[in-house]
Amino acid sequence: MRSLKILVVVMGVMLVVGLAVVIGTIVNRASQRQASAAVGFGHSSVALPAGARVVEMREAGDRLILRLDRGNGSQTLLIIDLTTGAEIGTIDLESKP
Repeated sequence: MRSLKILVVVMGVMLVVGLAVVIGTIVNRASQRQASAAVGFGHSSVALPAGARVVEMREAGDRLILRLDRGNGSQTLLIIDLTTGAEIGTIDLESKP
């Protein structure tokens, strides 16, 4: 009977310690996410191709995706890094006949 009581006490302590570790991990990850979101890059400008206009903007994590209408019937996706403001790349959308 004595060993059963010791086993119950040890398991109870393990539960409390495990719960403290889970709560500590959640708080740590939440504070890191807020700190990285507060960092800005200041002012940045993006050059659009001649005759292009922004049709749609979407955020995807730390990326901004702009869908551009090029004015000649074609469209382009312009991908921008939100942490630096730099243009990452473009994807030309072409329709097949």
